[in-house]
Amino acid sequence: MHEANSSSLTPRYFILNGSPGLEATHIWISLPFCFMYIIGVIGNCGLIYLISHEESLHRPMYYFLALLSLIDISGYASFVPNMLCIFWLNLKEIDFNACLVQMFFIYMLTGMESGVLMLMALDHYVAICYPLHYSTILTNTTITKVGLATFIRSVLVMIPFTFLIKHLPYCRGNLIYHTYCDHMSVAKLSCGNIRINAIYGLIAAILIGGFGMFCISMSYIMIIHAVVNLSSVDAHHKAFSTCISHICAIIITYVPAFFNFFIHRFGGCTIPHHAHIFVANLYLLLPPTMNPIVNGVKTKQICEGVITLFFRGKLF
Repeated sequence: MHEANSSSLTPRYFILNGSPGLEATHIWISLPFCFMYIIGVIGNCGLIYLISHEESLHRPMYYFLALLSLIDISGYASFVPNMLCIFWLNLKEIDFNACLVQMFFIYMLTGMESGVLMLMALDHYVAICYPLHYSTILTNTTITKVGLATFIRSVLVMIPFTFLIKHLPYCRGNLIYHTYCDHMSVAKLSCGNIRINAIYGLIAAILIGGFGMFCISMSYIMIIHAVVNLSSVDAHHKAFSTCISHICAIIITYVPAFFNFFIHRFGGCTIPHHAHIFVANLYLLLPPTMNPIVNGVKTKQICEGVITLFFRGKLF
């Protein structure tokens, strides 16, 4: 094993090998990822700036959007620079503890993103089913509390991954066939029993993704029930138009996540490894890239805010 401590069987560093078998095309593979990164950073920073500066957007729905954008930017920072260094500069080494930190932040932030999407569904439920009590239910204090609860939940669920990885003995080398420190990719380098790692990975997926989808589904069932009982066609249209950008964000986030989960669990023998890695990167890159675009195009108030801010800049 390269650079391992013989007494503890813990490597000093891992080597992230990128896409195995496609090393000659790493530069070309990196270009769409880099483009998505640039679009996502500009879009999310712009959305945060717009929401913070436009008085008309100082509402719970847009606070959740700003929080989602902040999570997306942080998610980019946790792995994209390192991935581009692998593809462009062939800098593949990552310190063992740095690998654990990267793993924690990637999983913690994806867990938070799922939690914020769940909170946005509840926001739509309150806005449509209890419009007269919306401002009294979703106060700034309530938003702060639920945002903090989402953060704490994600930290508590994801932090065991780092302890599980740290206490494994490693005797199968230190070469990781991935672009970032994925939990099971690292665990498979161990010569110890990793069954608990696989079981806890499934439990975490259920606690974060499964619970989130359950709450979102229940919210939309109640929203549909409330909308069906509305007599006005315009009210139907307004209610559904309120939810369309959020539904798009759910699809963008959960579809790649489920593909990544099932490919990793059940496609090991039938799907090429570089396809696993491509889906895993798309799962982390696609939602942050598309969320500001979807919310900007589909949300009328944000479009109006962009126009107002742009023309205000032109006038002054």
